[in-house]
Amino acid sequence: MNQILEELRIALYSVWNRRWLALGVAWGVCLLGWAAIAFIPNSYESRSRILVQLDDALAQQIGIGAGNREKDIQRVRQTLTSAINLEKVVRSTRIGEDVTSPRQMEIAVEDLAENIQVSSEQESLFTITASSGRSDLSDGENAVLAQDIVQKMIDIFREENLAGGRGEMRESITFLDQQLAERQAELEEAEQRRLAFEAENPELIGGAAAIGAQLANTRSELRAVESDLAAAQSALAAIEGQLGNTPRTIAGATPQGAASAALAQARSQLAGLKGRGLTDSHPDVIAMNRQIEALRPQAAAEGGGGTSSMNPAYSSLLSIKAERQANVTALQSRKAALSTEIAQTMASQAQEPGVAAEATRISRDYEVLREQYDKLLQDREELKLRGSVETERSAIKFEVIDPPTSPRVPAAPNRPLLLAAVLVLGLGAGAGVAFLAGQIGSGFQTAAGLEKALELPVIGTVSTSPTPASKILSHKRLKQFAIAGGGLAAVFVILIGVEFVQRGMVA
Repeated sequence: MNQILEELRIALYSVWNRRWLALGVAWGVCLLGWAAIAFIPNSYESRSRILVQLDDALAQQIGIGAGNREKDIQRVRQTLTSAINLEKVVRSTRIGEDVTSPRQMEIAVEDLAENIQVSSEQESLFTITASSGRSDLSDGENAVLAQDIVQKMIDIFREENLAGGRGEMRESITFLDQQLAERQAELEEAEQRRLAFEAENPELIGGAAAIGAQLANTRSELRAVESDLAAAQSALAAIEGQLGNTPRTIAGATPQGAASAALAQARSQLAGLKGRGLTDSHPDVIAMNRQIEALRPQAAAEGGGGTSSMNPAYSSLLSIKAERQANVTALQSRKAALSTEIAQTMASQAQEPGVAAEATRISRDYEVLREQYDKLLQDREELKLRGSVETERSAIKFEVIDPPTSPRVPAAPNRPLLLAAVLVLGLGAGAGVAFLAGQIGSGFQTAAGLEKALELPVIGTVSTSPTPASKILSHKRLKQFAIAGGGLAAVFVILIGVEFVQRGMVA
């Protein structure tokens, strides 16, 4: 510790012995540094906070502004600092006074982009910061220019996102109206072609798809008829088997023959069917007439008093057989008709494939045009709704929370701090140069230093004995040094004062 203190004492003594050198270096460094700081123009910064509400409940309900929040925030930032908007700012402020060529405009836009920052404190709250530090303008002019830049950016953003958005909406609706008119004319023309073709070829209405569907339905109906026919034929075979096992007559004559009795019963049943309102074309009436026609010869052949009579069960089975035979005949006729229809449809497709293809094309073109027309109509109505909402209640709500500030204090550079830093640097440089000069010299400041250098014991030291004249001279030089050092401090204080006076003039 003593060694450190000794070294420090030696260093201080060395600097003090060369104090004029140290002071001179300090003056030189400070003057150069302060002069450099004086040429640094003040940069004034203006800022404003705006609220950009990207959507609301009604907008979300109809699909306005329902996108990603981060993308919306990024879009706002890009809109504020886009090259087109910055060019408008340049032209509308005094920045564009000296811009006469496209290249100068590009440079001005690039410089302005570096001096503008857009940050988002929250999802919908944005801060716009603009700075101006042009050397050809005074501090007051730079402060006003920074405020003008921020205000112009706000005005451009409001104009393009509110009025511009509505104009774009109107242009979109007008474009859709034109497209709808064209599609409507094409749709009417296609409909006329389809109606004319269907009038000439009614069997090909709907094109190949409709014909195929009709053919499939006919085949499905044919399969159902074939199934019913098989069941009817099975039932007919069963009744014929029962007839084969049932005797025609039974023993024991009756005053009236069995055939006559069966004929009378059949006529009674026929009367009952007609009494129910059934016509002669009804299957039951037809079957009963056939049964009567079959019983008449039998009744005429019966004698006045035979020993046997017609079996009533056999007569009943005959009537059932006649009914089922009629059902089988009807199903066979329906099957033949369906088969003929299928054959004709297939033959028509095979003989006239071009007509079928034309039917398909006409039908397809009409459906495509109709779908396009319906889609355009829906888009136009949605745009009209969105336009109405944006007119009454814009999906982008814009509000200035804090208007652009009028800067009173330069944001950069921090001149008082820089002046103080130069002063400290100058003093340090002076002390360092004086210390190095002492180290280069061949003298020794203390006896301990001499003893350490020679590695010999030092018996003693001889102190100086100043004369009265040397004392007066030393006191005079010390006074001059104090005045020179105080002058350096005074210049620093004056520069600080000038800085605050300039700030007050801007305010």
